[in-house]
Amino acid sequence: GAIGLENGKAKLLRDDYCDGLGNCLPVCPTGAISFIEREAADFNMEAAEKNMKTKTEPPQKLPCGCPGSNAKKIVRQPEAVEAPAGEKARSELGQWPVQIQLVPVNAPYFDNASLLVAADCAAYAYADFHAAFMRNRITIIGCPKLDNVDYTEKLTAILKHNNIKSLAIVRMEVPCCAGIANAAIAALKASDKMIPWRVVTLSVNGEILQDE
Repeated sequence: GAIGLENGKAKLLRDDYCDGLGNCLPVCPTGAISFIEREAADFNMEAAEKNMKTKTEPPQKLPCGCPGSNAKKIVRQPEAVEAPAGEKARSELGQWPVQIQLVPVNAPYFDNASLLVAADCAAYAYADFHAAFMRNRITIIGCPKLDNVDYTEKLTAILKHNNIKSLAIVRMEVPCCAGIANAAIAALKASDKMIPWRVVTLSVNGEILQDE
């Protein structure tokens, strides 16, 4: 992770290895880690992941870093029918992480995947979101208004460097949510790939307004 040991003390290795989320604080066994506010280099996901893959295990490795960004596939048994009335609906999430900014571009779960790019509010607005949209898809989510980023470059890389079978985009009806659909469509065009795609627009009261 971003934290290493030097002369028996915890020390930040490099600014760009640290995502600033603070997940290392509660798991530090000695309380030796604290935050200070200062100007720092931007977090570099690629450099951090490369460091995690290539470094050797230190004798006293601290349980630090962000376990929430570790990529993994979630294997589920196929389900041919809906859950019977009264039974708990199951999750259809097929991988972790889910945030567009956190997913690795070359994660193995993207290979031969049907991809869902969704506004993160959509699952709260549409009651049957898992079964209707996420089942048998790899789901990545974001909010262009809150993240204040253009997802086009990241989505283009995912589409370009993986064998994506289809693309579904689910957005909310609010105008600011157009950003996630525009970024996904622009990424598809920039990837120079011809794959089936659709955009679904949901209303804030949980109805499908448009499916095209």
